Amino acid sequence: MLRVLTSTLRFPRPWRPLETRGCSSNAGAADREIQVCALAGPDQGIAEILMNRPSARNALGNVFVSQLLEALAQLREDRQVRVLIFRSGVKGVFCAGADLKEREQMSEAEVGLFVQRLRGLMTEIASSAVMGLIETTRGLLPGAGGTQRLPRCLGVALAKELIFTGRRLSGAQAQALGLVNHAVAQNEEGNAAYHRARALAQEILPQVDIASGMAIEGICYAQNIPTRDRLEGMAAFREKRLPRFVGE
Repeated sequence: MLRVLTSTLRFPRPWRPLETRGCSSNAGAADREIQVCALAGPDQGIAEILMNRPSARNALGNVFVSQLLEALAQLREDRQVRVLIFRSGVKGVFCAGADLKEREQMSEAEVGLFVQRLRGLMTEIASSAVMGLIETTRGLLPGAGGTQRLPRCLGVALAKELIFTGRRLSGAQAQALGLVNHAVAQNEEGNAAYHRARALAQEILPQVDIASGMAIEGICYAQNIPTRDRLEGMAAFREKRLPRFVGE
């Protein structure tokens, strides 16, 4: 399955150079649960986030989530990246969901904090300013915001049915519901979704010119400068109070 993400997001973390700029592996990167690969040649501008935790089927553990947040923050500030592909380095699985073995060892307070970080991660992925293509097989995470996002995608009644039954959807079923944009037949290598994501990324790449995008952003921001709401937002921040926006 493939899903296209195209919204905006600001990451508060400071930028640091990506640990992996090319696709060749090195000793340090090979041990990381999250690896970043920047494609070259005609694919320059496409980056890949490789999820590589085979021992836990890419389950969302503390290290995994921390490294993924770090990678997203760095990519958000990398102006060379215009299209982002999420892919799995574990054959036959995209992400197993929560790491329940790790969570079982957490205190109640630690679970609460971790779930809060996980919700933040899902929000960042779903609203990333870096256009993204997710290569996946299945997976809804109601505990990480799925109970809020799914009704917005499918409507309350169908969302309740899927959440309450825990039903697993095939790629074709997910596509029919509008949860994903594309469903492809699997190949012998098990990477058919990745090849479709790569082809779609190549199609998107020439349409996402960074200079034009920055110019559009400048035009939009210029329209915001003289508004009362912009001044109110800055005043509220300075005075440590909630803003009172009026839509002007």
